[in-house]
Amino acid sequence: MKRRPIILLLILSIALSAVACVKERENGRGRSVVDHLGRTVALEKDPERIVSGYYIATSALIALGLEDKLVGIEAKADTRPIYALAAPELLKLPNVGTAKDFDLEGCIALKPDLVILPIRLEDQVKALEDMGIPVLGVNPENQELLEEMIAAIAELTGAKNHKELLSYYEEKEKELREYQKGRDKPRVYLAGNSSFLRTAAKNMYQNDLIEAAGGVNVAGDIEGSYWVDVSYEQLIKYNPEVIIIVPEADYTARDLLGDENLSGISAIEKGQVYQMPREFEAWDSPVPSGILGKMWLTSILYEEHYPMEKFAREAAEFYKRFYDFEADIGALMAHGR
Repeated sequence: MKRRPIILLLILSIALSAVACVKERENGRGRSVVDHLGRTVALEKDPERIVSGYYIATSALIALGLEDKLVGIEAKADTRPIYALAAPELLKLPNVGTAKDFDLEGCIALKPDLVILPIRLEDQVKALEDMGIPVLGVNPENQELLEEMIAAIAELTGAKNHKELLSYYEEKEKELREYQKGRDKPRVYLAGNSSFLRTAAKNMYQNDLIEAAGGVNVAGDIEGSYWVDVSYEQLIKYNPEVIIIVPEADYTARDLLGDENLSGISAIEKGQVYQMPREFEAWDSPVPSGILGKMWLTSILYEEHYPMEKFAREAAEFYKRFYDFEADIGALMAHGR
């Protein structure tokens, strides 16, 4: 009989501990995720000082409403139009360098309680981890990995709207499939940044973008996960019906249309050469607004069913909803038909 009070006290103690754990989680404590390096990253409370060494992660932090938590970002922020449009205060923050030249000491000096880095900076991730600084290693190289990164950031920071963003992706991709249903898929050639004789291989995000928009990547038979060089002869043999130039290319559609070496290609003969908008983000990469690249290309390929004007309105709504700025609809339509 004497053991009964002790047992009751143990039960009460366990119950109180459980309540405490729940309250800690409600208050943002005790969160953990597995990152793209396979590491468990844990935080005891919501981070107040975040450093992002990767532009895709920085853009995601803006979309999740966490820009006020940032105390340092990657270099060359002034080349990212989305920052000036959605969070101009970020342009005044210290930078921590690039993936090729990361400023480890500068990052540490910012006293972050969460750092987000691309997995190619694994050595720097380990160095920060050894100092007790939590680091999330990310590798958003496709839509699935992008969504994993967004969910991981939301879990660690307590951001509330990530499910809304992920639901938007699912909803829009479903709509795009409806526009394409039962119709012939155009042959598409995607021209790269430095030269239009560089294109996207089979295992790149850009290949997925073309397919999601209802096109066939003419270079989709090339194995690899990086840009590949092709010859004039190969491009002529591909004979794409549509040529898309990536946003940050240092040449224009006029250059291709005026190149006599490309005469005879269907896209050239019919003037079906377009450059993706460059006024916001590089939509050919897996940034949080990359869904707009899929939507834009669907409008190019299937404009009768998804007019460019409708795309522009929806893109402006996206930026207002997730980045809280008014996008110029004219700029969104300028690169269309």
